[in-house]
Amino acid sequence: MKHSVIDAGSLELEDKVVTIKRVTKVVKGGRNMRFSALVVLGDRNGHVGVGLGKAAEIPEAIRKGKEDAAKKLINVAIDDNGSITYDYTGKFGGASILLKKAPEGTGIIAGGPARIVCELAGIRNIRTKSLGSNNKQNVVLAAINALQEIKSPGEIAALRGKTVEEISG
Repeated sequence: MKHSVIDAGSLELEDKVVTIKRVTKVVKGGRNMRFSALVVLGDRNGHVGVGLGKAAEIPEAIRKGKEDAAKKLINVAIDDNGSITYDYTGKFGGASILLKKAPEGTGIIAGGPARIVCELAGIRNIRTKSLGSNNKQNVVLAAINALQEIKSPGEIAALRGKTVEEISG
C-alpha cells in the first residue's frame, strides 16, 4: 500500500481507537499477555491514516498506534457537498467495502469501523456497504485503500489531458 507523505505536525489530528485485542502467547513459563490497538487518525478535513500498535500495556499500544497512523496519512478527494467524487470498491485481504457518493443531507451511513474512517477523513455524506470479511482491521484498511484510490476531477482531467469541464460534461 503506497502512502503519500504528509507532515502530521502541521495538522490538528484527532484519533479514535477502533479495536483493542488481547493477544496471548504460550511460552515455557506460562502465558505472555500483550495488547494490539488499531487506531485511526484524521483532521476531519481530507487527511486520514490508520496504524497498529502492539505493547504489554494498553496505553502504550494506543500511543504506538497513533504514531504509526501519523506516518501513514493519506489525502482524500472530497467534493463540494462533503462526499466522495464517485463510487468505488476498496479491497484488503478478505474484506471489500463499497463507498457510494451521496447528496447533501444523507449523513454517514456506514458500519462501525468504516464510519470512524469516514468521519475522521472529513466526509459528511456517504453510503457504504461492507462486503466479505467483517474483520475490523481488514474493513478499516479496505476503506483506507478505497479513499486513497479515489481521485479528484482535477487529477482525472490531468491524467487524460483534458479540462475538468470536458470530463464532467
